[in-house]
Amino acid sequence: MNAGTLRRRVYQTLDQGMVGDRLAVAVHRVLLALILVNVGAVILESVPSLAARYGTLFLTFEFVSVGIFTIEYLLRLWACVEHAPLAGREPWRARLVHAATPAMVIDLLAILPFFLAFVVHADLRVVLLLRLLRFFKLARYSPGIVSLVDAVRAERRSLGACLVIFIGALIISSSAMHLAEHVAQPDRFGSIPDAMWWAVITLTTVGYGDVVPITPLGKIIASLTAILGLVMLALPGGIIASAFAREIQRRDFVVTWSMVARVPLFAGLDASSVAEIMRSLKSATYEPGALICRRGDPAHSMYFVAEGEVSVELPDRRATLVAGQFFGEIAVLQRAERSATIRARGRVKLLALDSDDLRHLMAVHPTIATVIKRVAHDRLADDRLGKGGDLVLEELSPSAGEPR
Repeated sequence: MNAGTLRRRVYQTLDQGMVGDRLAVAVHRVLLALILVNVGAVILESVPSLAARYGTLFLTFEFVSVGIFTIEYLLRLWACVEHAPLAGREPWRARLVHAATPAMVIDLLAILPFFLAFVVHADLRVVLLLRLLRFFKLARYSPGIVSLVDAVRAERRSLGACLVIFIGALIISSSAMHLAEHVAQPDRFGSIPDAMWWAVITLTTVGYGDVVPITPLGKIIASLTAILGLVMLALPGGIIASAFAREIQRRDFVVTWSMVARVPLFAGLDASSVAEIMRSLKSATYEPGALICRRGDPAHSMYFVAEGEVSVELPDRRATLVAGQFFGEIAVLQRAERSATIRARGRVKLLALDSDDLRHLMAVHPTIATVIKRVAHDRLADDRLGKGGDLVLEELSPSAGEPR
């Protein structure tokens, strides 16, 4: 294996996370577990009795963790030239650009305190806090966190407007409270900056109670400020929740679209036709080991693997289909028998397309019917259908799963 191939493999394992790549899955799981254990170790090490008793163990674990995270950081930096947006740049320039990305900065900060401790005499509490930055490495392995960050980025202008409104409400409420209470409580509301502490606590609905109005007018202002605080909290929460929901829907739409569009039976369909098929999909979830369909049973629908893996049990071998792959496409057009038994290898989410739904769609949209019938005729004429069954043989190519 030459250097270019090795670098591409490292990139695929660490950054791209190829679906169905067992090495990439294993590496990601190990790094994820290491991050979580590191955060737990930092928290436990802050307990004096545990630090005194297990100090050597904590130090050894820190050495091992920093070593692994350092190797990970250097490998990511070395392999980043395989990233498509950086292609064509000089390697040193590409690595410099990649090193400045937020994810790589967090990776660097996660290991930097360990090395700084050897050259700089810093407060141990500061070093401990910086080590907790490793928690944010979890963002690499959580699509949910990535979607949330994308949602916040997309709504940054709206959230900025909320901040401006909050600052305005803070200034107005603290000024009003200063006018109402500065005579009765000069030590607490003697100036607008003094009153701002009360305004912040009230607007955020925390309400410590250490500073409270005592005049009738002050109580009225406090009541209005508290009500305004509820509105202020609802605004950014609603904006982020809506943006997050849209981001999740967009991601699911893109994934589902790509799965439907790559089915040979639907080749040649335009975007609107693929969207029509997507509306007919039904979601089904299966627990580990659950039987999805049995060999010899009548076939009435095709399935897309949205999440997880399924095991395909053929008479002469077994194979695995992973997220993004499909099976049973011929079943939506003819009453065939299942040529394999399909079981869930773990918790699996499938998208099912029933033959009745597709036939109705073809009846309503003759253009879709024409394309699908032509493609189906060509595929069946090529004899790529399993004997007496619906499982297309090319779905079980080596990339879909090796014989076991």
